[in-house]
Amino acid sequence: MQRRHSLQEIAHLIDADLKGDSACLITGIMTLQNAQQGQISFLDNKRYLKYLAITQASAVILRGECLKHAPSNALIVADPYLAFAKVAKLFERDPECSPGIHATAIIGENCHIHPSVSIAPNVVIGANTHLGAGVVIGAACVIGDNVVIGANTRLTSHVSVCADTQIGERVLIHNGSVIGSDGFGLAKDNNKWIKIPQLGKVQVGNDVEIGANVSIDRGALDDTIIADGVKLDNQIQIGHNVRIGENTAIAGCTGIAGSTHIGKNCMIGGGVCINGHIEIADNVYITGMSSVVHSIRSPGIYSSTHSTQPQREWQKNSIRFRQLDQLAKRLRKTERLINNKSIDLD
Repeated sequence: MQRRHSLQEIAHLIDADLKGDSACLITGIMTLQNAQQGQISFLDNKRYLKYLAITQASAVILRGECLKHAPSNALIVADPYLAFAKVAKLFERDPECSPGIHATAIIGENCHIHPSVSIAPNVVIGANTHLGAGVVIGAACVIGDNVVIGANTRLTSHVSVCADTQIGERVLIHNGSVIGSDGFGLAKDNNKWIKIPQLGKVQVGNDVEIGANVSIDRGALDDTIIADGVKLDNQIQIGHNVRIGENTAIAGCTGIAGSTHIGKNCMIGGGVCINGHIEIADNVYITGMSSVVHSIRSPGIYSSTHSTQPQREWQKNSIRFRQLDQLAKRLRKTERLINNKSIDLD
């Protein structure tokens, strides 16, 4: 059944100043350039201002300064992107999951499974595991022994949750992620590596989202901890004993080495490499492809990479980079010569 919401309802939801027809019905949400009649759109970045005059959307969410360019119906807010996120929830497609355990699922001994839980085909659940109310376990998930999963948490298909892991409430884990596998702990004995048993576990807080193909290693001794409200994109590697503070968001393909502590409300861009055994303060923003070698103790924006440039320029600059030490020595020698001449003139 198609969902319909009046502009009056939407304006109330996002606390917007409504300009236009409050009774206009909205049936979906789309980008400015692709929206059709009956859909709502938004303008947050001025680079898309050119689409505002030609959009077919029935209404647009925007800032007051852009109102003069808007179509007949407009919702004026301070933060259009946040408003968009709230409105999009109205049209989110909720997967249909009926309570019950599929006949092909294998359930271990002494499990506590709430009657409202939905377990899809080919799921395997170990012994002594607890699944809270409203939990949804997607097809072909594997859950180890002694796992606790809190109420209204959803695992999509092919998620692995290893033994002793604790997952909070309202958590969403996407396809193919592995929570609680062994950390990379090795000691060298002459020319051979000796595996260090990983005796800790993983604790995931409430309202966490974990993207597809994320790996979160269990602790060696202390636990690996993902605090409340953390958001993880796809293909992130989190080493053993890592701690990630509340409401931190990390983009895809980032790797975090073991025993690093990341503070609250941080934003970490894609492809960032973070060294082990360091600390990152609260409210730190690290731009994509950066390499973090040392602790960051103060809030702020940090970067460590060079932007793309034409290939011939890059070749020249790469050569000059290799010559930096030699150029620095020549500069110091030149400075000494100048200083000596200045002394002679005096």
